[in-house]
Amino acid sequence: MRYRANELGHARLGLAISKRVSKRAVERNRIKRLLRESFRRVRHQLPAVDLMVMAREQAAGMPGSELLAEIEGLWKKLLASRSEATKH
Repeated sequence: MRYRANELGHARLGLAISKRVSKRAVERNRIKRLLRESFRRVRHQLPAVDLMVMAREQAAGMPGSELLAEIEGLWKKLLASRSEATKH
């Protein structure tokens, strides 16, 4: 995941799920759905940033609950890093 501050006042999400992750569109779409849903849940807590999430090949084989746990960890890391940046 990469992010950059924006001037819009709210977070935006970009996804990059290539065929290298999975040849099957069904798998790639499942990953996108889970990412979007997770983003909707935390969007109001996130700072004003543009996020770019790039999935890796391991994501295609993960069960949904495991993948969601990984995504939640990413959001927590982002919130922690942004709060650290505002303290300094």
